[in-house]
Amino acid sequence: MPVWDELVGQDKVSEQLAAAARDADALVTAVAGATPPPEASRMTHAWLFTGPPGSGRSTAARAFAAALQCVSPDRALGGVPGCGFCDGCHTSLIGTHADVQIVRTDLLSIGVKETRDLVRRAQLSPAVGRWQVIVLEDADRLTEGAGNVLLKAVEEPAPRTVWLLCAPSIEDVLPTIRSRCRLLTLRTPPVGAVADILVRRDGIDPDVAAAAANATQGHIGRARRLATDPRARERRAAVLRLPLRVDDVGGCLRAAQELVDTASDDAKQLAEEVDVKETEELKTALGAAQGGRMPRGTAGVMKELEDRQKRRRTRTQRDSLDLALIDLTGFYRDVLALQLGSRLALGNADAVDVLERLARGSSPEATLRRIDAIAACREALDRNVAPLLAVEAMTMALRAG
Repeated sequence: MPVWDELVGQDKVSEQLAAAARDADALVTAVAGATPPPEASRMTHAWLFTGPPGSGRSTAARAFAAALQCVSPDRALGGVPGCGFCDGCHTSLIGTHADVQIVRTDLLSIGVKETRDLVRRAQLSPAVGRWQVIVLEDADRLTEGAGNVLLKAVEEPAPRTVWLLCAPSIEDVLPTIRSRCRLLTLRTPPVGAVADILVRRDGIDPDVAAAAANATQGHIGRARRLATDPRARERRAAVLRLPLRVDDVGGCLRAAQELVDTASDDAKQLAEEVDVKETEELKTALGAAQGGRMPRGTAGVMKELEDRQKRRRTRTQRDSLDLALIDLTGFYRDVLALQLGSRLALGNADAVDVLERLARGSSPEATLRRIDAIAACREALDRNVAPLLAVEAMTMALRAG
């Protein structure tokens, strides 16, 4: 299956990337002395993939990285790079290609030290592949200092090095960086296309796939998780019961506490799965004696790991809360659609009775204020406001309408 098939509902972007991959292939072939490069190449050294959550930014970047490393013999016969089967494509997609560095963070930001390591790698020539490709999936999490470090590398790229940056919007990247990148904007995939890929690629029952795609309004990753993880469905159902529990102040505070506790449990569960393994591996690497005694001079390294794990738990909690707030926004969006008599498909058709009850009991203006309250809560969490305080303020605003 060609790598472009992974880009759900992004036909225009797929065409642009395929054309650039053909030109990139011609450029590398020209270096080897076979054919001259195209006069007006559609290939460039830095790309910025933007689009709403779930649009497939990182998927598009990975597919392009695979196409750049494609070694299929069909290319010599006029085939498009990105076959999806050759060693270059396969190892790029699964993250084991020696010349494709995929960078994502489970922390709140990407700092100067990590970025300098990437810049040093970017100066190297490809070891086994055709290009040195660096995929930065969370370019919006670069600190200002890290962005300035990256700027120099993007301004003066090494030969045959390609930067692929991903961010929700161009405003999330420094102007000096985005001005040196070719911009590709992805759209939210159609619900039908998401359901179709869940059925074809993941073998999910068509009815379950359609319900999950509709509930997440085209977010591919969340739709897959909702369709395959019973715990995700339970958490979503609990979130959608929240609007019925904010009739009094006590209900607001209890609902807020439960929402934050659920997010904390998610972070704790991830920590239990990852932290213990990381700690044991580090202790072994540092030469810990039997019984757990650490060699002298290693306390600082262990403290650094503990700090990193703490920051990861914080981000996991915030991400879990943010997903819950997105589901809640979708719920009130359906309420508003019913109040305005819209013909838009409801994302929460399984809760239509509750939606109609709330639609009859309030006005469109009140629903819009509730949606604004949820957006304000997300913004407060992004500014490091204490989660419980932010969510309590939101639930009180939902009650007030």
